[in-house]
Amino acid sequence: MYSCAGLGVTATNNTATTMEEDDDEEEEEEKEEEEEGGNKSLSSESDEEEEEEEELMLGSGKGNRERWIEHYASSHRILLVGEGDFSFSLSLAKAFASAHNMVATSLDTHQDIVSKYSNGIENVRELEEMGCLVLYGVDATKMSKHFFLRTQRFDRIVYNFPHVGFIFPEANGCQIKLNKQLVKGFLMNGKALLRKEEGEIHVTNKDGDPYDKWDLVKKAKKIGLALHESIPFCKDKYPGYGNKRAHGSYSDAPFRLGDCTTFKFRLAQEGSC
Repeated sequence: MYSCAGLGVTATNNTATTMEEDDDEEEEEEKEEEEEGGNKSLSSESDEEEEEEEELMLGSGKGNRERWIEHYASSHRILLVGEGDFSFSLSLAKAFASAHNMVATSLDTHQDIVSKYSNGIENVRELEEMGCLVLYGVDATKMSKHFFLRTQRFDRIVYNFPHVGFIFPEANGCQIKLNKQLVKGFLMNGKALLRKEEGEIHVTNKDGDPYDKWDLVKKAKKIGLALHESIPFCKDKYPGYGNKRAHGSYSDAPFRLGDCTTFKFRLAQEGSC
């Protein structure tokens, strides 16, 4: 005969054991849930931090994938004029991770780029692979008549260190006059290609004599452009950019920059002085 007491004890022990096991399992499950919750929280925080860092890098708010480098954004339709080895254009394109909104131009022919610059053609190749339209033989003083450019309007039109080449010594009156004519022609043509809403023409030039005699701001005002802002130009803020002489037997060599300024012009408002 079996002892009911024994069975009872056994049953009680089994129940106690089962209850203890259940309690252990529940505790383990709770720990796992807490750990999962903690991991999710950490993961969520990490994701949010990454998003915030990315937004800061892109210079945008939530949902906006715009990328910036100085005063240029990936959403801007940008025309670059008078490029040398196209390294400035490429610097922007790399910052944007795209060049689909960019048109880069040079007065030089394709063969000129090959013969004058050690990295010119490689830079062009990279730009084109990133979606940039590269145009050769574009005269800054006639570009508003160009068969393609005349159909376009741009948010930013950029000409860094405009120069006609060393026909006379830099401080010679004739040389200054030629450079002034170049700048005037560029500004007039740029104005025709500029978008009316907050479009800007940027001219970067060296400070001091004889460059101050070019009268950039005065010439712009005469053709209906107002100075929006002028800020110091820092070459180091454009990784990979190399300023080139572009003329003569040392066309691929850099020239001394010193202090430089970027002048930003907008269409003058009607009735403004």
